[in-house]
Amino acid sequence: MSGSRITALGHYQPSRILTNLDLEQLVETNDAWIRQRTGIVTRRIAAEEETVADMAAEAAAKALAASGLEPSDIGLITVATCSNRDRCPSTAAQVAARLGIHSAVCFDLNNGCAGFCTALATADHTLRAGAAKHALVIGAEKMSDVVEWTDRSTCILLGDGAGVAVLSATDDPEDAGGVGPVVWGSDPTRADAVRLMGSWQPRFAQEGQSVFRWATSELPAIAREACARAGLTPADLGGVVTHQANLRIIESLTRQLGLPDDVVIARDIVESGNTSAASVPLALSKLVESGELPSGSPVLLFAFGGGLSWAGQVITCP
Repeated sequence: MSGSRITALGHYQPSRILTNLDLEQLVETNDAWIRQRTGIVTRRIAAEEETVADMAAEAAAKALAASGLEPSDIGLITVATCSNRDRCPSTAAQVAARLGIHSAVCFDLNNGCAGFCTALATADHTLRAGAAKHALVIGAEKMSDVVEWTDRSTCILLGDGAGVAVLSATDDPEDAGGVGPVVWGSDPTRADAVRLMGSWQPRFAQEGQSVFRWATSELPAIAREACARAGLTPADLGGVVTHQANLRIIESLTRQLGLPDDVVIARDIVESGNTSAASVPLALSKLVESGELPSGSPVLLFAFGGGLSWAGQVITCP
């Protein structure tokens, strides 16, 4: 196949909204400080019995319905997650069972917050190789399961949710759109900067200042490389959807890219918090659903996190 293209999107968020004012009742913090340091106003928190697979399946069902495909058309399901409790069967296999998808290859992928962009590239490569024609690429997290609710530096950050892209192979040699070449990698010497360590239940921890300095100093050049591999410059973009880690990081990164004023920037961090591997597909799906990102526009997807890892590519908006 010549490549692959995102043909549909879907997302799911739990109904419970946790505000900054709610957090003031849990730890010593305040709404103004949280907004200033992170940009977050609200985040969604899953019910105690709600699982990563539940959220992934809800979002996947919406994306599959929007694609017009049948369950039998799907040959690959991959779920990017670092918060799933189930190791076997995989979350992807549970999604397949719930949606009536038979004989698809199913696996989970853990690359922290960079997981969805990593999974998207992996699925793209699989479709290009002809091993499948259609794939569900899912980012789903229940980060509330790994929050230390007494730690005021981290409990303000995290939320739950899922986002899904339906990826379909294309054999049109004239089709220049779709999923562009990935730029990915890691700096394992800084692996402790963002981590989930210990036996279940592990707890999320990070070195916030270290991550902020790394992200704002080193990621702009990597993002430019992702654009270059797609044959574009940042000025050619119609939108940018980065990992929703911190609004100050998002604004620093996009400012350093020198983007035109009309480029759509995802700021879902404000209402959803940091949903790790779910943040890129969740933000992308919401922007497309609202009509803010026009079909056919080039969009830079870029994520970074535990590892320290990164992955990004330019896609054509479905």
